[in-house]
Amino acid sequence: MQAVQVSALDGPDSVGVAEVDDPTPTGDQVHIDVHAAGVCFPDLLQTRGLYQIKPELPFVPGCEVAGLVRAAPEGSGFAPGDRVAAFPGLGGFAEQVVTDARFVFALPAALSFAAGAGLPMNYLTGHFALVRRARLRAGETVLVHGASGGVGTAAVQLARALGARVLAVVSTEAKAAIARQAGAHEAVLADGFRDAVKELTGGRGVDVVVDPVGGDRFTDSLRSLAPEGRLLVIGFTGGEIPTVKVNRLLLNNIDVVGVGWGAFWLRQPDYLREQWQELLPHLESGALDPVLGSSYPLTKAAEALREFDERRASGKIVLQVR
Repeated sequence: MQAVQVSALDGPDSVGVAEVDDPTPTGDQVHIDVHAAGVCFPDLLQTRGLYQIKPELPFVPGCEVAGLVRAAPEGSGFAPGDRVAAFPGLGGFAEQVVTDARFVFALPAALSFAAGAGLPMNYLTGHFALVRRARLRAGETVLVHGASGGVGTAAVQLARALGARVLAVVSTEAKAAIARQAGAHEAVLADGFRDAVKELTGGRGVDVVVDPVGGDRFTDSLRSLAPEGRLLVIGFTGGEIPTVKVNRLLLNNIDVVGVGWGAFWLRQPDYLREQWQELLPHLESGALDPVLGSSYPLTKAAEALREFDERRASGKIVLQVR
């Protein structure tokens, strides 16, 4: 089969397509014919050896896919021909993939394979962040940084589906339109967002900040929180890992909350299936439907990764495999 391979840790330039052996399922693994694969920021980090998971070279990246089941073990709940999304964790940029049945999820008929490939990483991370870590309640106000990207649009949709008012922070007016398409009630530019949030909330601030960006926005995010607000630390696409003076936490009884979805589910793998069941009604209703960005064939995977590298990504980037 054809698969994308990382042959050296030189970033997107080290990515190419090669003929590799078809995967062979073992034990409780499901064998999937991949129709679409989601492209994530961690995929880019792996091409430079900067992600916590460091596979041996050469390797096939790709942590989320959607497609049709080719074969499945008895008792898995799946059969050949089933439409599924899956979180293989690695190996998804290929025509076929195998993964543990616990990481395979029934894909509603109304969702395309491209949309399905945009669900596992971003929406399960967002669900963990907002539901388990932030304990978001209906009627609260959520501020989402990087709200036009894959993680951001997922957080916007999830927060709105859970009954929150959603304010989006973006870098351009074009990206503001994408955030609104995802469901944001208001969108503001990153430059001066603190003052805009103050005005939009009548000076109260927001209950939850979703921050996959980090960098120099962090302090103003803390200042944008209402009393007992929570700032969710999801990632650092801005490059810099910020620090916090903990006396700031005392002033309004605010929390800085780490969101390590991977570290959490690795200790209890059945949690992913529980999450999917909670998301399923929102997927079936159409409340959750990934905002798709650029689409590339498998042979142009390096170009897809460059969108992240050059900070041009908007919406969910997908590789169309079939």
